[in-house]
Amino acid sequence: MTNTAKIATLAGDGEFTAYRATPAGTPKAAIVVIQEIFGVNAGIRRKCDTLAEAGYLAIAPDLFWRLEPGIELDPDIKPEMDRALGLMGQFDQDKGIADIEASIRAARAELGDDAKVGVVGYCLGGRLAFMTAARTDVDASVGYYGVGIDGLLGEKHAIAHPVLLHVPEDDHFVDKDAQAAMHAGLDDHPKVTIYDYAGEDHGFATEFGERRSDASAKLADERTAKFFAENLA
Repeated sequence: MTNTAKIATLAGDGEFTAYRATPAGTPKAAIVVIQEIFGVNAGIRRKCDTLAEAGYLAIAPDLFWRLEPGIELDPDIKPEMDRALGLMGQFDQDKGIADIEASIRAARAELGDDAKVGVVGYCLGGRLAFMTAARTDVDASVGYYGVGIDGLLGEKHAIAHPVLLHVPEDDHFVDKDAQAAMHAGLDDHPKVTIYDYAGEDHGFATEFGERRSDASAKLADERTAKFFAENLA
């Protein structure tokens, strides 16, 4: 079942909407799905639906609500891609992390304080998933093609729970030097696992559109499913 939920901010100064997908039976855990720069669009909603089919409560908060609620953009349409990049420049990432934390708390309030909650993010969401791992008590975090993680390595000491990162080697937003820095900074971290995908570009695991690379997307999603099964049990 799917619906739209309202989640209060941590500061109590407003509320935002979230797409919510629930499994047929009792959820075994919750996963917050963190959007790309294109909003909670059809692809992100499909990610939630798939997680619900696997038995999780899935929640995708509208992180751009302070800019414009309900934004849905298509990366294959150039004017919409350009708009998404502009929104990214206006987005307050620290407030975004606070809204993700509010979503984590809302999931725990629904499922019980002992329930485990993970996050999975894509693009901007991949970066925010890494930040969430360092700044909150989330139980497990997955980031797909996160941008600028090499600039966040100073926060790695705060990561207390497992993190999985999917890194396409030909990502035109994350160059080889940035990828090398990620490996140098994180390969020896006991909580972090990085998988590289040769020949793949940014967005390879999207649900729809021209960016998807089916074989690598399925492999990455299988690894994510195993990771959550092991860490949110």
